[in-house]
Amino acid sequence: MSSRIEQIIDEIEEYIDRDCKFQPLSTTKIIVNKEHLEELLRELRMKTPDEIKRYQKIIANRDAILADAQAKADAMIEEAQVQTTELVSEHEIMQQAYAQANEIVTQATAQAQEIVDNATRDANEIRVGAIQYTDDLLANAESIIGHTLDSYSSKYDGLISSLQQCYDTVRTNRAELEIPDDEAVN
Repeated sequence: MSSRIEQIIDEIEEYIDRDCKFQPLSTTKIIVNKEHLEELLRELRMKTPDEIKRYQKIIANRDAILADAQAKADAMIEEAQVQTTELVSEHEIMQQAYAQANEIVTQATAQAQEIVDNATRDANEIRVGAIQYTDDLLANAESIIGHTLDSYSSKYDGLISSLQQCYDTVRTNRAELEIPDDEAVN
């Protein structure tokens, strides 16, 4: 299931590929409906913070996973300590109780550390994935905006160049039409 941001980016790409016409005498520059493109970009800007909040919640779940792992580890250690106390209270098997209790504590500690390590690794993978996803979305938006900016800049430069040529032609034509002062009618 794709996010709304990905859908908007797909809509922008589809709009450019399907609805935009090439600029006359160009195979790389297109003419876009500025209002439509601005509407899509505005919606993209509005949706981006929601997506980021969603990934921040995922990262926040990491703390819950770690807390759960710590609680399980504490429970295992407490259980090991209870068993150790029971074994120690029986005088005849005191040596055996110490050995068994130490083994249980060691196993519980190892299991607790494994749970904490797994939870930390999972949380870091989620965080890295969320950051990468957000960066990919922003890179796509940056590319679209940059392309649009380049397109409008070149169109503006072309307009100025065309107007300058027209202006120069009019001045030249007027200069050719000027009547010398000695031929002017009095």
